[in-house]
Amino acid sequence: MSHPFSLCIVVDDDADILLSARLLLAPLFAEVATCVDPADAIATMRTRAADAVLLDANYARGATNGVEGFHWLGEMQAVDPAAAVVMITAHGSVAVAVAAMKQGATDFVSKPWNNDRLLATVRNAASISVSRRTGASPPVAAGGSSLLGTSPAMARVQSLIEKAAPTDANILILGENGTGKELVAREIHRLSQRADAELVTVDLGAVSETLFDSELFGHVKGAFTDARSDRVGRLQAANGGTLFLDEIGNLPLHLQPRLLTALEQRRVTPVGANRSVPIDVRVVSATNADLSDTERFRPDLLFRLNTVEIVLPPLRDRAEDIPLLLTTFLSEYAARYGKPERHLPGNVLAALSGHEWQGNVRALRHAAERAVILAEGEKFSIADFPLSSSPSVGAPDPIASGAAPAVAGGDFNLDRAERQLIEQALKKHAFNISTAAAELGLSRGALYRRMEKHGL
Repeated sequence: MSHPFSLCIVVDDDADILLSARLLLAPLFAEVATCVDPADAIATMRTRAADAVLLDANYARGATNGVEGFHWLGEMQAVDPAAAVVMITAHGSVAVAVAAMKQGATDFVSKPWNNDRLLATVRNAASISVSRRTGASPPVAAGGSSLLGTSPAMARVQSLIEKAAPTDANILILGENGTGKELVAREIHRLSQRADAELVTVDLGAVSETLFDSELFGHVKGAFTDARSDRVGRLQAANGGTLFLDEIGNLPLHLQPRLLTALEQRRVTPVGANRSVPIDVRVVSATNADLSDTERFRPDLLFRLNTVEIVLPPLRDRAEDIPLLLTTFLSEYAARYGKPERHLPGNVLAALSGHEWQGNVRALRHAAERAVILAEGEKFSIADFPLSSSPSVGAPDPIASGAAPAVAGGDFNLDRAERQLIEQALKKHAFNISTAAAELGLSRGALYRRMEKHGL
């Protein structure tokens, strides 16, 4: 089984928490190391790079102020500045969570946690860590940008970012799945006046309707049955910084007025609280959906979000960037997996540049990773890249047509059949996880786990 990331370290003085975290995070990491003493985690970090660290905030009996956690957070940052540390505490007060992020924590979760939220939080943290480690080695655009590409389409995108980022205008990023909307959001934050503050991400496609208010606005202890402590919402956690609302098009219509009110009034009221709290956030949103459909999205909320609109081109419209992207990804994964740098023949590069990448840059990156892992010899061949698995132009799509997918070659192996069906659903919906999961009858978390199981 392949894993997206290498090492996660979980530090907590509760053995049950350590066991639960290790089992839950196993599909994401090749190794999940657990320890009760933060000093042991520091010792590991001196010899090995951790993609993510889950760090308990309190260790002394009765402690709730997070002082110990803040101390160890600083020690970990000194040992490995690229490590992404997620603070975890049973006493998730607003003060502790916000202070943790101001002191450099990538994110926070509260015990008892929601499994899907913990997975999403740790996945995001690990991705940030990997980006920090690899961000300096690949070629970059002018000005230190991590956005790769010299095509006219990408030059226009970069120009818009450079003009809009230093302002406080809200920005809406549009584009197909896999075009790099989150990367653009991070670039906007990096070039903004808020770069020293937090960039807080909310994946609205992964937030259930029942948790929407608590996730965005927070709650106070006793607000509902499971509210055992105060919890800071994402809007308040982003105070002074940038709030990135990913998959904004998936926000149900009946929940949109609550977000609109908070953005207009620049205040939030945690669930169960009697007073509102002022917020100062810059909002960057992203979607692959058509927000002009008034039956699905409120025009007044759209007006609030898209002061500046940035449309990312699909990879097929900037094919001249494929050689740069591909060689960068191949070099990155060769370094990560300890593989030799292989020659990329001209005929192979031409075939890859002419291919219609339905999953855009994300699909190209996945193909490069697969090629680095599986290739043999001194040079890459076209067989190292999964082009043949893409449906032919004009070929019938069994999922789209409603017909049951045929079992290839009479192969009735359930694992292989499941992989084939998931692959077809992802391609049909251009790798939109939420839509593909809905058609397959799965939750997003369940689909992610199956994708990891099958190496998709």
